[in-house]
Order: sequence, then structure tokens, then C-alpha cells
Amino acid sequence: MRVWQSRRWEICLLSLALVVGVAGCGSGSEVAAGPLAGRAAAPATHSPAEESAAEKAALAAYSGYLAASRTASVRSDPSHPALNRFLADPLLTRVRVAIRDAKEHGAMRTGKLVSDPTVVSVDLTADPPTVEIQDCLDARGYRLVYAKDRKTVPGTRGGRYLATATAARYPDGRWLITTGDAHQDQPC
Repeated sequence: MRVWQSRRWEICLLSLALVVGVAGCGSGSEVAAGPLAGRAAAPATHSPAEESAAEKAALAAYSGYLAASRTASVRSDPSHPALNRFLADPLLTRVRVAIRDAKEHGAMRTGKLVSDPTVVSVDLTADPPTVEIQDCLDARGYRLVYAKDRKTVPGTRGGRYLATATAARYPDGRWLITTGDAHQDQPC
């Protein structure tokens, strides 16, 4: 039983490493409304300028997500207000749970995560409008450690690997990251 609990804890912390690794002040507004939906959400055709603006906004949200996740993880604060500014469910809940699990086990993130994201697709006619992002994360200097003694948590690893994320446009015009996955089995 104890081995299973220890293994489960290691899996949870590894999940934190994946979720947060693929992760300003909050505006105070919660994401209550869902993404834009229906035919009125976007015109049938879009100019290159509209697509470029969507790409820039989605990449800014992705960068903000990584920064907010790192800050929240270092502070062991799953309620950090910046998370709401850049994330929406289901990813927001996954990140918060991972940070809370690490905190409960005395772990935190330290070091630097290097990101090099690119937009792989823009679909402004989707319901909701979305931007797909692909990133090559360099987590070699980004570690999950025990807060008490800064020793690396067993079973966690760094490296360079592929990460993907989806940004969706919400009714208030914000682009928020709704999904994110780290593919540690796919080096880049």
C-alpha cells in the first residue's frame, strides 16, 4: 500500500512537471463565460491581418501562461491570480491541482524553462475560434525539488521535448489557453 501511495505521489508530481512546464497580476475577473460560440462569433472569411492578430494574441496568452504557471509553482500557490488571466478550463483546473499536489508533498519548481513556441494553425471560423501552438520546451534547467532541502524529486526529469497547446477566444476578446500537453517522449 505504501509503495502504491509513493508511486502515485511520484506520478502526480511528474504530472505537475509536465503540466506546469508547458505553463503578471490578474485582472480580478474570473472566466465565467465560455468561449465564443455560434455563427455570430466570427465572420466567414478573415484577412491575413486578423489571423496575424489572433496568432500574436494567442502567443502572448501562451507566454503569460508559462510565466504565471512558473510563478504559481515557485510560490506553491494554486490560486495565484495570474493563472486566471491566461488559462481557462480544463487546463486551469489541471494546473491548479498539480500545484496543490506538489505543495501538499513539499515540492516546488525551481530553475528556468526555455520556450520556443510557434503557431501551427489558426481557425477563426471554429466554434470557438482557436489557435494551435507547438513548442519545443527546454526543461533541462527546470526542476521539481523538495522545498525543504532543494533536492530533486525522484522520477522527475528535464530535457527538451515537444509541447502543444490550444488557445481559444472568449466573449470578452481575450485569448486563453484551454489545453496543453507535454510530450516528453517526443524530443525536439
